[in-house]
Amino acid sequence: MIKVVFYKCGNEYYGFRETGHAEFEEEGKDIVCSAISAMSMLVINTIEVSYGVDVDVEVDEKTADLKVIVKEALKKYSKDDKKRYAISGLLEGYFIQLNDMLEEYYDYMDVDEEEKDI
Repeated sequence: MIKVVFYKCGNEYYGFRETGHAEFEEEGKDIVCSAISAMSMLVINTIEVSYGVDVDVEVDEKTADLKVIVKEALKKYSKDDKKRYAISGLLEGYFIQLNDMLEEYYDYMDVDEEEKDI
């Protein structure tokens, strides 16, 4: 099962952690893993390239677990309200999309959020 935990501080999403494997299908054919991986990379690349913001990404090479932190999504790290809102909104959109996927793939994934200050 893939577990995705989103980090929030108040109403601001600023990152997420993905652990585990969906095991929906054999490696290379797993549509749940593929979808989540593709969405994660879309979020990371959009923040880094389109918004021009540094993203702290940690990948465990053995397990492929992923941790993403974007400090500039939080008011105490960014004075640019529009950029902060865009980053947090994109992360929240990812959270909502994964929750929509849960309706069909609840045996293969779990999504949660954690109130955590950095």
